[in-house]
Amino acid sequence: MTKEVVILIADDDAGHVRLIEKNLTRAGLHNPILRFENGQDTLDFLFQRGDGPKRKHDTSYLLLLDIRMPKVDGVEVLRQIKADAELKKIPVTMLTTTDDPREVERCHGLGCSTYIVKPVDYEKFAEAIKSLGLFISLVQVPNINGKTPH
Repeated sequence: MTKEVVILIADDDAGHVRLIEKNLTRAGLHNPILRFENGQDTLDFLFQRGDGPKRKHDTSYLLLLDIRMPKVDGVEVLRQIKADAELKKIPVTMLTTTDDPREVERCHGLGCSTYIVKPVDYEKFAEAIKSLGLFISLVQVPNINGKTPH
């Protein structure tokens, strides 16, 4: 039996996060969701640093990552995750308002799995998230094991 994938949402916009959560549920996903308001908290969780929550061993994670965030931006979060031997297994979906082709190219070059531009229109955004939820329900995600070397 496959363990349930924990969905990590790193986005400083509370409205976007609520919309993402609501539409993932509408798509039939009931996975546990952890939210991070900035890139530093996301990295601390994944690299098991600091006082906040930390990732668990033998758990599968999938990260929905905004680019424009306080403290550490999403591109730097992506770079650090994909540079780590264990964490690089985590599928990362960039979910951002930035549709600059250079940014898209850069994120794919760093190893993101998918890049989704947040539509400004509510209905289009809701539909995009529902489609993402269907994708997440089908994707196979590896466990992340052991502590990562720093």
